[in-house]
Amino acid sequence: MNKPRALLLRLGIRSTLKGFHFLLYALQLCLSNDEYLLSIYRTLYMDTAVHFKTSRDNVDHCIRTAISNCWYKGNRELLISIAGYELKQKPANGEFIDILYNYLYEEA
Repeated sequence: MNKPRALLLRLGIRSTLKGFHFLLYALQLCLSNDEYLLSIYRTLYMDTAVHFKTSRDNVDHCIRTAISNCWYKGNRELLISIAGYELKQKPANGEFIDILYNYLYEEA
């Protein structure tokens, strides 16, 4: 099992969510080219949307749902642990992707 997939599952994001697959693909894009982190909505979501034949807004919405799933039903303690700083509220999409990217980058 690849590391991004294993991490999402450990965070409590179920693979039955579209956002799981969008996040997995987005993280793989970021790990191959960190320039995606500079333009998440415009570039990362657009390339993810094209890959999955959907809209950029749908990618945004489904990722937000997956993050909510992690925050409210999943392994919030693990997320806070890998963030390296206290999260007082559910992270925004860009922050969440950045947290996971930096964790995976350091693990590689």
